[in-house]
Formats: sequence, C-alpha cells, structure tokens
Amino acid sequence: MALANLTSAPEFLLLGLMDGTDIHPLLFLLFLGVYLVNALGNLSMVVVVVRSDGALRSPMYYFLGHLGLVDICFTTVTVPRLLAGLLHPGQAVSSQGCFAQMYFFVALGITESYLLAAMCYDRAVAVCRPLHYGALMTPRRCAALVGASWAVAHLHSLLHTLLISRLSFPRPAPVCHFFCDMTVMLRLATSDTSASETAIFSEGLAVVLTPLFLVSLSYARILVAVLGVRSAGGRHRAFSTCGTHLVVVLLFFGSVLSVYFRPASAYSARYDRLASVVYAVVTPTLNPFIYSLRNKEVKGALKRGLRWRAAPQEV
Repeated sequence: MALANLTSAPEFLLLGLMDGTDIHPLLFLLFLGVYLVNALGNLSMVVVVVRSDGALRSPMYYFLGHLGLVDICFTTVTVPRLLAGLLHPGQAVSSQGCFAQMYFFVALGITESYLLAAMCYDRAVAVCRPLHYGALMTPRRCAALVGASWAVAHLHSLLHTLLISRLSFPRPAPVCHFFCDMTVMLRLATSDTSASETAIFSEGLAVVLTPLFLVSLSYARILVAVLGVRSAGGRHRAFSTCGTHLVVVLLFFGSVLSVYFRPASAYSARYDRLASVVYAVVTPTLNPFIYSLRNKEVKGALKRGLRWRAAPQEV
C-alpha cells in the first residue's frame, strides 16, 4: 500500500527557507559558504587526520571520524535543496525523492545524536577511570557502539518513513519548509495521522531522549571528577573544553526537541525552519572545530598530512 501511494502521489513543492517568491542571493552565498566550511572541516577530520595519521588511533578519534562522515552526509541531504530554494523558490520534488530525503535526514540525525553520546561516554571513562580506559574502551566495544548507533537510527527512520508514506496528501502538496520534514508532512496529510503521531511521540521520544540522558549522565560524572581536581589550572582547562562541547550538544538536542516534541498548538512554520537550520546546518559545521581542530594533536597531524602531500610537488 505504501509503495502504491509513493508511485501515484503527486509532486511536493518545497517552498524553501523564506516566505514568498523572492530570490535571496546574499543568503545563498552565506549558506554556500557555511556548507563549504562544513565539508572542508569534516573532510579534513576524516581523511587527513583520522585516516592518514597512524598516531591518532584512540577511540576518541575513531568516533570523530564517524561523526565527520555523518555530518557531511547530514548537511548534504538538505543544504543543496535549501540553496536551490533561495534562488528558485517552489522546487518540485517527487514523492520518492521526498520520502528518501526524509529517511536519510532522520537516520543521519539520530546517528549523530548517538555518536555524540558515545563520545561523551568515552570522555567520561577517560576522566573518571583513566587506569581502566584501555580495558573498557576496546576496539571491539567502540565498533559495537558505532554499529549500534547506525542500526538504531536506520530502524527508527524506516519505521517513521513507512508510517508517513502510507498517508494521503493533497494534489499538489506545498511543503512549507526547505526539506521534507516529518512534522510538516503530518500536517499536510489528509488521512488519519494518529498512528504516526503516536509513534513519533512515544518511540521517537524514547530514541531521542536516550542519547540525551547518556550525555547528561556522562557530563555529570565528568563534572564530579573535575571538581575533585586540586589544580585550579586543571579545572579551568577541563571546564573550558567540556563547556564548549556541552554548548554544541545542547544546541543540537535543544533545537531537535523544540521542533519534534512540542504541543501542536505551538506549531510555527517559521520557527521550525529556523530551528532546523540550527541542528541541520550550524551544529554539524561547528562539530569539527569544537571537537577536533582545536586539539593540538589533531592540528599537528593536519599539518604533517599537508606537508606530506606538498612534498612530492617540491621534488
């Protein structure tokens, strides 16, 4: 039934980030610049730092490599459509393309949230149990954490995509967003949405709150350990590092919760689009700079990688 609905349903019209039919070249240049910075930062983290430097093989960099890969894909799912909508509002998208975008957006977003939780757990173990770190954060356990993040996210996304794809939509269906988002699609549907809404507010809430709970628990343990440090300089460095990490995490989870888990009476299309920019564009762009490129080891590996690539040209 879902497949029949996908093949017979009309095209969706993405109305874009801004209201109206005017083009916005300055915003186009801004978001294009942000997207290029995102791609450069995350590719540097994945290719040059993690894959090319043998010294960076600790669990933290293993998680960072996967986070960089997810961030590149996460923004690529939505930003190209956002850029096109700023120059040509009212982009037509097929049903297959719309639901495919929804599937990968949800899957990659949930994967990112669980990877952030795994990274916080890794830091908590390093700070609270440094003598047992090697025994606890084994390569097998790290691979299991990453694999579970991908598996849970894709199963969650598949469930919601199948439920929403079974709904009926008007012909044509104007999507007041810059991508095919679940909340917008539910509001567009002309058939009963109770099953989909129940799934989002029960299973969806559990899936999102689990990594948030793990992040909170990890940072609470780190805070207790840091407060026990006698050196004022050591506490300052730890708070400085953890503080920036926590701000990015709160931006991501806060914007997600404010969009997907609030009363229907509080719905605002403009707010949803602005909040979506925070967790779909801003935080993936900040991640490589907050988590890795501020690190001295990472910057050293990046410089060594760039020098190694420039060396053949000088011969």
